[in-house]
Amino acid sequence: MAPQRHIGDVMLSLEHISLAFGGVKALTDIGFDVRDGEIRAIIGPNGAGKSSMLNIINGVYQPTEGRIVFEGREYRRMDPHRAASMGIARTFQNIALFKGMSVLDNIMTGRNLKMRSGLLAQALYVGPNRREELVHREKVEHIIDFLQIESVRKTPVGRLPYGVQKRVELARALAAEPRLLLLDEPMAGMNLEEKQDMCRFILDVNDEFGTTIVLIEHDMGVVMDISDRVVVLDYGRKIGDGPPDEVRSNQAVVDAYLGVAH
Repeated sequence: MAPQRHIGDVMLSLEHISLAFGGVKALTDIGFDVRDGEIRAIIGPNGAGKSSMLNIINGVYQPTEGRIVFEGREYRRMDPHRAASMGIARTFQNIALFKGMSVLDNIMTGRNLKMRSGLLAQALYVGPNRREELVHREKVEHIIDFLQIESVRKTPVGRLPYGVQKRVELARALAAEPRLLLLDEPMAGMNLEEKQDMCRFILDVNDEFGTTIVLIEHDMGVVMDISDRVVVLDYGRKIGDGPPDEVRSNQAVVDAYLGVAH
């Protein structure tokens, strides 16, 4: 069971969302909401439409039908820059970091939307620009300490073990100070110890920063342990939605996913 935490009002509502690529339907009439402060999991077999749903939330894809309501405002079209400026951050199934840059510099890129000075002014690093840089660096150093990666802060990301790289990607997303954090398979490819560490950090992010989290994850033990509610997709349709125990006992879910994989 997920630990008890304060869950607020609905932050994000997805209503009658459909998505098609040519004649192929990726999502069909899906609706669910995300409440302020919760950890919301999206599960389902490969090809169920989970990543497509995250891509709709942060504007990479535009839904063929339906609408998105975020913090009381309706958006029929979203784009990634608007989503980021509204406080929606994202990590990816495949690590999307600058492998030749240090951990610190990678995480600093997550502060770009918070920086008032332009790239040239930042490069000159004088006067007010230097003061701004120091403020942002202090925020980043706090995240580095929080995620316990201070020992590798100057190491090029490409030299780090896979599990640590996933933690750096989480750090970069947190650097944007998101209200809503989308995690696409944050534990994929990790060993048991790395998964346990990532679970703890996700719970700590939710608890300490109050960040609302939507995550895609295949490990059912992880999902059942840390999620407040779970939505289940299968072939682009919603077949289950509710607390973990309710979803676990849903026969449609067992038949489509849990019963097959586990």
